[in-house]
Amino acid sequence: MIESLLVANRGEIARRIIRTARRLGVRAIAVHSEVDADLPFVREADEAVCVGPANPAQSYRNTEAILAAAASTGAQAIHPGYGFLSENADFARTVEASGLIWVGPGADAISAMGDKINARNLMAAAGVPVAPGTTEPAADLTAALAAAGEIGYPVMVKAAAGGGGMGMGVAADEDALRTEYDKVRAFAERMFGDGSVLIERYFPRVRHVEVQILGLADGRVVALGERECSVQRRNQKLVEESPSPAVSPELRERLLAAAVRAGEAVDYRNAGTVECLLVPGTDEFFFLEMNTRLQVEHPVTELVYGLDLVEEQLRVAAGLAPTFDPDALSPRGHAIELRINAEDPKRFLPGPGVIKTWVEPTGEGVRVDSGYVEGNTVTPFYDSLMAKLVVYADTRPEAIARARTAVADFALAGPKNNLPFFTELLDNQEFTAGTYDTTLITRMR
Repeated sequence: MIESLLVANRGEIARRIIRTARRLGVRAIAVHSEVDADLPFVREADEAVCVGPANPAQSYRNTEAILAAAASTGAQAIHPGYGFLSENADFARTVEASGLIWVGPGADAISAMGDKINARNLMAAAGVPVAPGTTEPAADLTAALAAAGEIGYPVMVKAAAGGGGMGMGVAADEDALRTEYDKVRAFAERMFGDGSVLIERYFPRVRHVEVQILGLADGRVVALGERECSVQRRNQKLVEESPSPAVSPELRERLLAAAVRAGEAVDYRNAGTVECLLVPGTDEFFFLEMNTRLQVEHPVTELVYGLDLVEEQLRVAAGLAPTFDPDALSPRGHAIELRINAEDPKRFLPGPGVIKTWVEPTGEGVRVDSGYVEGNTVTPFYDSLMAKLVVYADTRPEAIARARTAVADFALAGPKNNLPFFTELLDNQEFTAGTYDTTLITRMR
């Protein structure tokens, strides 16, 4: 097993990784920005290094500062968590070139899946279903209009290098495409340094279902079930559950097989997620993208499969066999994750501030992965996620009931928060029936 691990991240995911590292006897090293010095993950690490000011470009995305911290602390490996540098192929290569272990997929796999157009083409060649769309970037508006004419409106306009729900727009006709193309291209150039644009068929009513995969040290790729991620605002997830209430046993078999093929196509190692769009009522699904990292919503898979995915990541990176038998995977029960964000519950706009009250719910089947405690400040410099409230039970109705109680028992004051939204959602008929899709929040609001 790896002996010392630098966690190149912050907040709840850094705290989550550190918890597993310390359980395994691995020395955990945190890096932090100046404004994060008082957060729990810094105190709970065996060692901590300040890598710069609040601006992520000067701290959590500062490759030189992070590698210097690894060198000064004698770190053997780097775990990037999610976000920041986690899907930066150049950083992964630099880590390995420095003689360190990279806890994640190989840089070539990150590069292959980081460009949405290249990823689509690879998946199509591997026999994974993809939605109708362009096989190369739409170089200009004329090309975009021609592609949309062939695909058929409405279309999704996507930044090829984008991710996390950013850099997307929907065009219902030519006039809308003219506007969205320029908007998405400008955003992509500004945010990702790459203005390449993909045109893809847009499905007005769709479900977002993803498969957790794990590329093992011996070269095999295994699928650890699916997660339903259709409760979204601005194309970003708020709720995840496993298994999906929309997936039949037959469809599950096809989904998981396609995800394994996707991983095998890029010789995938370590944890990753194959995201798909599922057309309601048809059992038809399409590849969306692959996230070459640990997902925010990994706890629901952990609870259903009885695994610690961070431990499995460390074992793969160290060249060790998994803790489980890949040929005897046995999911049980139902898990739901609610993302507790510092944002108002109506418009979902960020509302940072000092946490005056923070009392987490407890009890059977309740898990809270949090990045903050009472007295901490949620700053405007980073993502608004404060904690993940995760519940587990034998059945979905029991999990929903447990989630209602946990939300009611979560005492939180100071920053704005979306707990009232979850109170509303957990009583929503579409959600409780399991018939919802990605437009649910729009209809609720």
